[in-house]
Amino acid sequence: MDVDRIDRAILMSLQKNNRLPNIELAAKVGLSAPACLKRVKRLREGGVIISDVSIIDAQFAGNKMTLIVSIEMERDRADIYQKFKHSIIQANEVMQCYQISGAYDFVLIVCVQDIQAYEAFVDRVLHTDLNIRKFHTSVSLRTVKHSTAIEL
Repeated sequence: MDVDRIDRAILMSLQKNNRLPNIELAAKVGLSAPACLKRVKRLREGGVIISDVSIIDAQFAGNKMTLIVSIEMERDRADIYQKFKHSIIQANEVMQCYQISGAYDFVLIVCVQDIQAYEAFVDRVLHTDLNIRKFHTSVSLRTVKHSTAIEL
C-alpha cells in the first residue's frame, strides 16, 4: 500500500493518541474532516493500522515484575517452533514474543505479580516443553523507555 506524507502525518498523530477526534486530526494534518476520515479508513482496511488499543499500566493490574526470558530450542525445526509459538500465544503472562537470530531462538517479555507467579509460568509453560534446551531470565529493574510508536 502506498503511503504519502499526509498518511504518515495521520499515522504519527494516531500513534500518539488514537482517540483524537477526526476533526482535530484533520486540522492537524491539513485536510477536511471527510477526507481525513476516508484516509484513516483506507489505512485500516489496507492493514497499515492493525489495532486500536489502550495501554494499561502493568502495576495497576498487579503485575509488578517484568522479566526478559531468552529461550534456546533443542532443534531448529519449523514444527517445534510452531508448537512453542502456539503455547506462548496462550500464555497471558507473555506480553511480547520475538523469534530472533543469534545464540537464542526466542525472547519473551513476561509480566507477573511476583516471583511465585513467574515460577508457576515456568512450570506450566517452559518446563512442559521438552523442545526447550535452556532459558535465561533477566529481571527488569526499571523501565527506561517504553513506546509503541514506530518512526515513519
